[in-house]
Amino acid sequence: MRKLFLSAMALTAIVCGMSFTSCSDDENATDPNPDGNNPPTTEEAENLPGEIREDLTLDANKQYYINGTVHVNEGATLTIPAGMTIRAREGFSSYILVERGGRIVAEGTADAPITFTADDETQAEPGYWGGLILNGKARISHATGENGEEPVIEGSTEVDTNYLYGGEDDTDNSGVLTYVKLLYTGARSSADIEHNGLTLNAVGSGTKIENIYVAEGADDAIEFFGGSVNVSNLLAINCDDDMFDFTQGYTGTLSNCYGRWESAFTSTEEDPRGVEADGNLDGNGPDHIQQSDFTIENMTIETLSSTQSMQDAIKIRRGATATITNALVKGSGAIENLVDLTDSKSNADSATSIQVTKEATNVEADQNSSNTGNGTVTIEDGHTGCPTNIFGWTGYTL
Repeated sequence: MRKLFLSAMALTAIVCGMSFTSCSDDENATDPNPDGNNPPTTEEAENLPGEIREDLTLDANKQYYINGTVHVNEGATLTIPAGMTIRAREGFSSYILVERGGRIVAEGTADAPITFTADDETQAEPGYWGGLILNGKARISHATGENGEEPVIEGSTEVDTNYLYGGEDDTDNSGVLTYVKLLYTGARSSADIEHNGLTLNAVGSGTKIENIYVAEGADDAIEFFGGSVNVSNLLAINCDDDMFDFTQGYTGTLSNCYGRWESAFTSTEEDPRGVEADGNLDGNGPDHIQQSDFTIENMTIETLSSTQSMQDAIKIRRGATATITNALVKGSGAIENLVDLTDSKSNADSATSIQVTKEATNVEADQNSSNTGNGTVTIEDGHTGCPTNIFGWTGYTL
């Protein structure tokens, strides 16, 4: 997880470097993109423009590359036809950022998904390129105004603090993402400046996001920085840090989500988790307005890793309120805590409610010993988690 700063606290510069992380070297691991190959030589190749200032619909007969940062400016819409594969050159600066007021329409289908991947999948590793970032105008956690002044409801994008997100429009519309694959994402400049597969910064509920597959990425599969967007049908495979991450006042619903570590998965992070949730940014605003208060429905967290211990299957902390129903934690891999609602900065809100079935066979503790009073955790049989038949379109076998 990490780590955007409110604009008043923004970093003044970012050094855009590049490094690589590796999540899994399992020789028997499933190919994250079984239908994908390297770019066909018969198609005309073209780099996406660095600045998209007006509506742009990509040509389905061309092969497009992300060759540096692509900004979708305010007032512009980038439309990607179903079935297209967009290939990213290697590096931290290869990513797409949809600015506040911009839109992306990547509307794939089960038979013709849209894929964002490395330009050379035979050489790709987790962290090969950046990822996809959406900046919206919905609310985020924030301080109250001082001396009668209006509060600042803005955050700055982790990978480039020049680009802001946030506002007061919880129904803001940043576009459509359906049947989309994000592979080998998560390039980093430093330990505190890194991409996720899909980063949703203050994205509003008018945005449609469903049927998303994130695999072999560094850092998190998905991270919500505030906002109210709802996301459904999300599959995360071998992502280096957290499967599902929430912070800075997120208030939407994540439904039908499945995260898996394969048997040879290893992480470069100190505390990788299934779910990680903060009420405010990095726990530095315990008195902020609009703390995270979100819902997860129908979730499975599975670890099969023989070498990597999961810190917590579910970690709720720093003032966050989570309502989690029909959750299932399974697998043979080691897990230190099934559920942890504590943190040195502040614990989960007492309204937190978690209903989970434990089928994992190597759990050190069901709950952190200090959990008492921080919420209601019910560990019981009968919860089935996320249905698996909704992910057939990915080509990945669960």
